[in-house]
Amino acid sequence: MNMQEEHYHEAASFLASRISRETRTAIILGSGLGNLANSIQEATVIPYSQIPHFAQSTAVGHKGNLIAGLLGGVPVLAMQGRFHYYEGYSMDQVTFPVRTMKLLGIENLLVSNAAGGINNTFKVGDLMIIRDHINNLPNPLIGRNMEMFGPRFPDMTRAYDREFIAKVEAICSKKGIPVKKGVYVGLTGPSYETPAEYAFWGKVGGDAIGMSTVPEVIVARHAGIKVFGMSVITNEGYHFADDFVNDAQDVIDAANAASEKMGEIFTALVQEI
Repeated sequence: MNMQEEHYHEAASFLASRISRETRTAIILGSGLGNLANSIQEATVIPYSQIPHFAQSTAVGHKGNLIAGLLGGVPVLAMQGRFHYYEGYSMDQVTFPVRTMKLLGIENLLVSNAAGGINNTFKVGDLMIIRDHINNLPNPLIGRNMEMFGPRFPDMTRAYDREFIAKVEAICSKKGIPVKKGVYVGLTGPSYETPAEYAFWGKVGGDAIGMSTVPEVIVARHAGIKVFGMSVITNEGYHFADDFVNDAQDVIDAANAASEKMGEIFTALVQEI
């Protein structure tokens, strides 16, 4: 076992000593969506600073805690904040929690993010099921393949689990929650996109755009973890009035406003998988 593999096992061993329930589902909560963690009952809150080899969240709206508890009566692990490439972290650091959770027995991963709307039918506050992605970040699998997790060339034709998508569509229909479906574009950030960049990514098939999620999804699928993804549309990247600017606080506010609906959806989904 090399040093990198030892780090994963050290982190997993530490967390196993703090988590009392067998847990199959994990959730990554993105910008402004950390309040979803308030729905977790019998919670054990573990700051990232206590977990061996974990990075620290520096992004606005990311509290930096791993929470173990019950969501809708189902054991879950929830990351209250994630790590980003734009924070200066390597892709190994960005995706470290996903592989650690794999060692803990996680089989399902629900990921959420705040994203700019490219599709001109999307409005601020809309929820978008991620059906596919376009990656413009460094691929986290570059380098020596970690055979203990998965194959050298993992398939990505079904990066987002079709059964999970169908379940969420049924949940939203039953609850009367409007939901969109589309392609998420992952860029490095940290600068927001120019109007020309929004237009370009829309023309090549993107519906929403952000600075996260894709590396975690790639690593999860490499490790055989099933994935469901959802974006909150926090700004309209296709409409640029004379006084329009992208603002980080506006993104947080829009994500917070939608977090209750996303909480309903995620709670119902974890009860069905």
